[in-house]
Order: sequence, then structure tokens, then C-alpha cells
Amino acid sequence: MNNNSVVNTGRLLGAALRALLVMTVLTGVLYPLAVTGVAQALFRTEANGSEVTADGRVVGSALIGQQGYGLDYFQPRPAGGLGENTVNTRYRLTVSGATNRSADSPELVRWIEEAKAEVAEENSTAGHRVRPSDVPPDAVTSSGSGLDPDISPAYAELQVHRVADRNDLSLARVRRLVADHVEHRTLGFIGEPRVNVLALNLALKEVIDGR
Repeated sequence: MNNNSVVNTGRLLGAALRALLVMTVLTGVLYPLAVTGVAQALFRTEANGSEVTADGRVVGSALIGQQGYGLDYFQPRPAGGLGENTVNTRYRLTVSGATNRSADSPELVRWIEEAKAEVAEENSTAGHRVRPSDVPPDAVTSSGSGLDPDISPAYAELQVHRVADRNDLSLARVRRLVADHVEHRTLGFIGEPRVNVLALNLALKEVIDGR
């Protein structure tokens, strides 16, 4: 290798190293800082995980469902796939997901029938009997992620009698809470009406604590 070749190779290596350094600073430092700054300035709540606070502390996220509320409160959708104690069990982020069964699977049909019977029994009171046929689909099926923070207004209404009975509240008061927390279709046509369970339960807790 002659001197010219060595010089040219050195120039190429130097240019490559300079380019690597510049691109590392631009794309690995400046760009992430700029995006983070814009997000914190314009979308602070969303950028930080849509955290929900109560009594000065973070109690969850508006985007991720929780369980373990207890039967005095509204229950979310089942976590994960059906068939493995998924009705009113704790969400496990590492195993989130929907059941891997076809719609006509006899096993899935049996799981749903069992879950409907359990939900119906759970939400029946002395003066109000819930039938399995009254149970809406989202009460016994998980979402695609298994971590849906919302339930349908129909499932919230199904739980009104139990919540009112266990907390010694009037049906009208509990129904008003549900109505106040119904979120309608985005832009009037995207998605379905829904109720955020965490927000609803926090409002319910305020009513219970304020009596």
C-alpha cells in the first residue's frame, strides 16, 4: 500500500468517524431532547402516561385497566383470556392478551356461559335479580390487550344495583354517577360509548367518603 492509499484511507475513516459523531449527537441526543421537550410542553399528561392522581398521589393510568377494586366498586373487563379465573382477577401485565380461541370453540362457549352465570350472581341483590342473558359481552370477554380501562355503559348499568346496595346509596345517585362518566364516540363517530372504570370508581369513593 503506497502513501497515497494510506492517506486516502485515513481521510475516509476520519470522515466516517466525524459523520458518526455528528449523527450520534443529532439523532441520539438533540432529537430525543427536542421531542421530549415538545411533548412535555404540549402534551404533558399524555407524555407521562396519562396518570390519574387522587389525594396527592398517582393511583393509576387512564389508559390501563386495573382490578382488585372489591365488590363495593364497579368491576372492569376480565383480564387476559377466559378460562383461567379471569372474572374479577388481578391484571397481570406480563400475560396480557385475549383468549386464543375461535368464536365457535366449545371451550370458549363454556367459559363464557360460566362467566355470565358468575357475573349475574355477583350483581344480583335481594330486590334485583340479574339473569345470565342480561350480561353484556364486555363483562365476560377481555379486550385484545386484556388491559382495557373502559367498560360499556350497559355493563356499568348492570352493576348499579350491587354498588348501590353494598354502599347504601340510592339507585338514582349511582346511576347519575355512571351517566356523568359516559364518554361518547370520539368526534361523534369513532369507537363506542364507554365508561372509564378508574375515573368512575374514584368519583364513587368521593361520594362514599363524603357521606
